[in-house]
Amino acid sequence: MKFEAILFDCDGVLVDSEPITNGVLRDMLNEAGWAITHEECMDYFIGRTVRSATVRIEAETGRPLTDEWMASFYARRNAELDRRLVAIAHIHPAIERVHAHHGGRIACASGADRFKVEMQLVKVGLMRFFEGRIFSGHEVPQTKPAPDVYLAAAAALQADPARCAVVEDSTIGVRAGVAAGATVFAYAPLDDGEALRAAGASQVFRSMAELPALLGC
Repeated sequence: MKFEAILFDCDGVLVDSEPITNGVLRDMLNEAGWAITHEECMDYFIGRTVRSATVRIEAETGRPLTDEWMASFYARRNAELDRRLVAIAHIHPAIERVHAHHGGRIACASGADRFKVEMQLVKVGLMRFFEGRIFSGHEVPQTKPAPDVYLAAAAALQADPARCAVVEDSTIGVRAGVAAGATVFAYAPLDDGEALRAAGASQVFRSMAELPALLGC
């Protein structure tokens, strides 16, 4: 298929943020009384917002998930991201090629809050490819796995969602792309990607160096 637009997730696709964010979250959940490991935190929260897990967090900690706790999480998360964040390997040449091939018809559609997405793209030098085409799951009626953020990105680019490619790395994100009607390419650098295929990914790949050719660029 000749795609009209390419829609990228952010965390784990453009930036290697998930170990950092989930490390902070693990520490704070431990402090609140939930003895969750880093691996368990990664497995449960990748692709999921903290707010969407309110019931589980409150059950495990025995405490309400307050605005003050969330503000502290955001502050600690942002400080660690600012200190340690790097881009996903090979993403810069991949994005440059995809951007040029599609005449700039690419977007970042993330489940994260806008401040985080924009801060991260600036930090790793990718903002110039996505400025003005960034969409946050916090700004649509439902975040991933609902398709809303991908539908919003496709609409802004005046592209048919069925003729868009989505690049994701989590089962929740893959389900969102599939629900939008897009063709989903799943980045799985560390495993065989079977869970991503089961969620509906059309292609699974291990390196961002492969992505432009997979997209026909």
